[in-house]
Amino acid sequence: MKIKLAENYGFCFGVKRAIKIAEENAGASTFGPLIHNSKEIERLSSDFKVSLVEDISTFKPGDKAVIRTHGIPKDELSALKEKKVEVIDATCPYVTKPQQICEEMSKEGYDIIIFGDVNHPEIKGVMSYSQSGASVVESVEELEGKIFKDKIAVVAQTTRKVEEFMQVCNYLMRTHKEVRVFNTICNATFDNQDAIRKLSKESDVMIVIGGKNSSNTKQLHSISKEECPDSYLVEGPDDLEASWFTGKKECGVSAGASTPDWIIKQVTQMIEKLSA
Repeated sequence: MKIKLAENYGFCFGVKRAIKIAEENAGASTFGPLIHNSKEIERLSSDFKVSLVEDISTFKPGDKAVIRTHGIPKDELSALKEKKVEVIDATCPYVTKPQQICEEMSKEGYDIIIFGDVNHPEIKGVMSYSQSGASVVESVEELEGKIFKDKIAVVAQTTRKVEEFMQVCNYLMRTHKEVRVFNTICNATFDNQDAIRKLSKESDVMIVIGGKNSSNTKQLHSISKEECPDSYLVEGPDDLEASWFTGKKECGVSAGASTPDWIIKQVTQMIEKLSA
């Protein structure tokens, strides 16, 4: 069986930057999981003594708090600074951008609409920067019946499908006088989604590697299944099953933006072993 990697996959700029920051601050604590990959978080803990803290009250004056790539709500950031905690910001710059847009546009009197998952930590942080609140939707259907001001500003979660974002924007432009659209989906998301769409068309089995709570990994898996029904999401080599590769000739492999190369290598090696 032939194994082929997608043209673009794995660690994005923001994740590489965050991990470098964490490694340079050995002994610090991340406020929330730095990235959505439990195995990489375990490596940072064992090799660099970077611990995970999810309760803000745990931090004491003088502690180092590394802010997760997804960012945190504005009030939590202020609370850390008020406690005299040393804040080391590893928020991805692609996430900082929609935060800034929501703050600026809400000051100018625009209603804020965010395309994304209201329960995702990135969106919780972005929402907090709007001075007048924000509406979070995942589909056109969720917009039906809602009333907004004539002036609307729209941003997207950085890891969402661009086609679905466009559907939401097109609907709003048909129903409102002024709609300002800010494309905040990051470049790595575009590249990885395009690459997996192409590869899944050529493969009869697809393996997508990444955290099962990772938004961008789940989006890759969803796109892959559209073209290749036998698409599987795994976090590591132990999740693979030999039966997936029976009778298959072309196996495509991609990985989410929070998936390190060492895990991708382990998975591809196990695929080779299981399919031999």
